[in-house]
Amino acid sequence: MTFNRDNQSLPTWLEKLPKGFQPNNAASFVEYLRWMRSPQPVIESSSAKGDKQNQQENNLTKVQVLQMAAEKAGGYKKRLETLNQRIQLIAGKDNTFEVECAWRMRVGGQTGPENILLPAFDALGIPYIPSSTLRGVARRQALWEFTQAILDNILQQKAKITQQQREEANQQAEKHVAQYFGSLEAEEKDCAGKVIFLDAYPLAKQWGVEKRGLAVDMANNIWSWDQDSPKYSPNPNPFLSLNRPIVLIGLRPTARCDQDTFNQVKTWLKKGLQSGVGSQINTGYGQMLVKGEQNNPQPFFEVKFILEGQLIHGYKRFRNVRKPLNTKGKPDDYAEAEVRPIAFKSMLSYWFRTLALGFLPIAQVKTWECQLFGSIQPQTQGWIQFNITDAKNPRTSEQAQNQPCLKQQGTLKLSYSREAPTTQAERDTIQKLLVNLTWLMFHLGGVGQGARRPLYSRKNRQNPKPPYYRGSRLRANEKDLWWQLPDTPREFKSRFQQRLEDFCTALATLSDQQVNPRSLLPVPRLSQKEWREAVDSNCQIILCSGQEQFDKPHALALLHSDKLKITNRKGDRIYDPDLCGHTGDRSPVWIVDLGNYQVVTVFGTQHSKRQEFLQLLQEKTNPDNYDRIFPLP
Repeated sequence: MTFNRDNQSLPTWLEKLPKGFQPNNAASFVEYLRWMRSPQPVIESSSAKGDKQNQQENNLTKVQVLQMAAEKAGGYKKRLETLNQRIQLIAGKDNTFEVECAWRMRVGGQTGPENILLPAFDALGIPYIPSSTLRGVARRQALWEFTQAILDNILQQKAKITQQQREEANQQAEKHVAQYFGSLEAEEKDCAGKVIFLDAYPLAKQWGVEKRGLAVDMANNIWSWDQDSPKYSPNPNPFLSLNRPIVLIGLRPTARCDQDTFNQVKTWLKKGLQSGVGSQINTGYGQMLVKGEQNNPQPFFEVKFILEGQLIHGYKRFRNVRKPLNTKGKPDDYAEAEVRPIAFKSMLSYWFRTLALGFLPIAQVKTWECQLFGSIQPQTQGWIQFNITDAKNPRTSEQAQNQPCLKQQGTLKLSYSREAPTTQAERDTIQKLLVNLTWLMFHLGGVGQGARRPLYSRKNRQNPKPPYYRGSRLRANEKDLWWQLPDTPREFKSRFQQRLEDFCTALATLSDQQVNPRSLLPVPRLSQKEWREAVDSNCQIILCSGQEQFDKPHALALLHSDKLKITNRKGDRIYDPDLCGHTGDRSPVWIVDLGNYQVVTVFGTQHSKRQEFLQLLQEKTNPDNYDRIFPLP
């Protein structure tokens, strides 16, 4: 099937069914895949105009396929009732329990048509957690507990653990857990496991309730390392995951399993599920809540927040999935607002990298960013897990002109992953680093779309057009002194520099390197056009306040002033990309409005246009309301 732009509609595979064929409403995702249209011959990286158009149209139909599949998944309920009854009959009533996914879950990780990531589906196309996955979760938890017990004993006698001791501890643990889970290398009586794990399915009575079920999701790996340079390259990738399912788990003891062994394996499974199942567990995916039990991991730091403005979004949803283009041939969609922990993880990772590049060699920054936040290459889980509880999204994702600015809120929680160091001293250092980094992130920019600009309104303009609000405002919704904003710029300057010094102290301890916030590393030689997002000697952070203009805070009004604009080929005055960046590209200037004053971060200050902006900012600001807070004196 091909794209039909003439009638502004995408031909769907369901609209091209053979004459007389009537699809059943209970048809599974496997059935949808059978009707998937043929992929277009497009090279993803091609810059040719025709290939780009084909690529865009392919992406549209991918989203259309996934959205239709998710909407049709409501028909799974009857089949799930049968599967739930089967689990209870096989396992026995006392050997089943329910777990609730705190947010989303993606178990399976197989790649479907056109590289679409799919969750695990059974032979009939119903999403589930395979029994092998559950066994792996319980076994991994058991291995971790046995290994950790051995290492703790060593630590009581020695200050450090060698790599050889770790490997020996793992080998001992492997032998020990074989008596529970079986092993081909174990004695004959332990070759087979003692407990049978059944495939687990979502609970039918909760399927579809409060949007629980199969849902379109989106991954967007914005930053990656290109050799020794951070590379900005947004790459939205839609896929399917399960949204907040309640899952029925069933276990059954074998004839050789006593009650203590069965209970122990059940306990390991519950603990393992609480730590997370599937992929991306350090960004809130797959973490299960077990009713009536204390759920892990316990956070070492948390902060309630309120976000206003352009918000955090998931994927772009078609208003009418069967007619996804408007009369102008453009996608008729909107970005669905969703509080996503991965947005905070990405922003904390960004500011860690940006700050550390001023004080540590690039190789060290890459290593520690990977260690703390995880990475795909090399595949690393990371020491920190990011979760959000009490998330609230607006009832609508579309901002109306005469309605208050949309907002999101929730509680961001940081906790240690299972891979994190276990000694108290190391954990204290990691906590100090992340707590100060979080404070700095909240006061240097926002999060989600519009993170680089302060919130401002466009609805009072002549002939206003959406979006009626631009930028974002991220605030900690806490009353303790740690989060209280000082009334004066001078007090804020002192507090900001103290947080930065504490961050550097923790970074020095963690990396065992010299880190002095007053002694910046030499900057790589760059042309005037080039710049890097690093808090180095080519970066300045300014604190200022002044009169608001055109509903914009003082610093943003100056950045957008006509004096700094350029004239394009059509003769229009537009924002200078050397100051403001492009749509979908990075910007060398960040501005955050804290109410009584603004914090302005300017990267690559060797560029003449950015020097002009800094000079204008100083000239147009009362000297009592202007101060440079970085570099430190």
